[in-house]
Amino acid sequence: MIMAGYEYQGDMPFRHVYFTGIVRDKLGRKMSKSLGNSPDPLELIDTYGADGVRMGMMLSAPAGNDILFDDALCEQGRNFNNKIWNAFRLVQSWQADDRAVQSPTAALAVKWFGARINAAVAEMNDLFEKYRLSEALMCVYKLFWDDFSSWYLELVKPGFQQPSDRATLQATLHYFDMLLRLLHPFMPFITEELWQCLQQRQDGESIMYAAWPQAGETDPELIDAMDETRSIVSELRNIRQSKNIPQKEALTLYVQGQVRLPEVLSKAATLADIVPCDAKPEGSLSFMVRTTTYFLPMTGRVDISAEIARLQAELAYAEGFLQNVLKKLENSRFVQNAPEQVVAMERKKKADAESKIEALKQQIAALQA
Repeated sequence: MIMAGYEYQGDMPFRHVYFTGIVRDKLGRKMSKSLGNSPDPLELIDTYGADGVRMGMMLSAPAGNDILFDDALCEQGRNFNNKIWNAFRLVQSWQADDRAVQSPTAALAVKWFGARINAAVAEMNDLFEKYRLSEALMCVYKLFWDDFSSWYLELVKPGFQQPSDRATLQATLHYFDMLLRLLHPFMPFITEELWQCLQQRQDGESIMYAAWPQAGETDPELIDAMDETRSIVSELRNIRQSKNIPQKEALTLYVQGQVRLPEVLSKAATLADIVPCDAKPEGSLSFMVRTTTYFLPMTGRVDISAEIARLQAELAYAEGFLQNVLKKLENSRFVQNAPEQVVAMERKKKADAESKIEALKQQIAALQA
């Protein structure tokens, strides 16, 4: 074809070649009629929906590797469909009131997600140019599930039976429209349906013809500050869960340093107050995010001796788990012969275990101080 292109057109006919791998089952065997390990696509669609199956195929097809197909990935796609639908129902249930004033938390959230979605659009454009379709899907998947549904909507959600301010609701609907356009190449059916319901459309108007979102300006400092705040909230929620503290109970957080987004932290973590301090308050649990130390008073909530014993047992288990992972990674045959995804997962387990061990050691040291 290269020679024919130069002969008849005077130019190279193409400059990019996309290789697809072999489709294998979850045991690593090549799918074939003789083995009978090829799923019926119509049955998969009946079970998980067409968009769920499409997403399952994309998740199992990283560029340059064999396709390790597993029905569980289609189930993940179906669950993501449900997540999109539930987020749509939540946003559609909000009513705007011109008398309502946008809160500082909502204003920050709107500004942050605008920067975050612009960064995601630029990343997806780059991935599409490199034909990394699976990675582009994971980018918008995390953007919708983690950033939009689990974080942004929680920050801008109005109180029970209270209206939303118009600026926040309009921004949220605009972001939802952008997200549907980003998702459409991977999940065409649910995105078309919700895009039509998002606002009044003209006859014949379709998301298929809608313009691809443009990557606008980003705010790296705000994105970084929000990432740090999310890490703090995650630590606080873990403490609440381990100590059986209700999520609705407002707590006081002591900080040995500076909090970058106090309004967001107070709402997301249900805090009554954020108090600067120079030393560790008596009877408090501590954790560190980046270079800042945080303290949560536990006086009357927990038996310090029993808590230290529990953390030491958890530490011993985590250290044993880490040793098992290290044995795998130190085995050259495993690293060379195992699929890249499996090795990457083991490395992630190693990093997670090391992070958990360090956190446990810090908690034990804080309680013993």
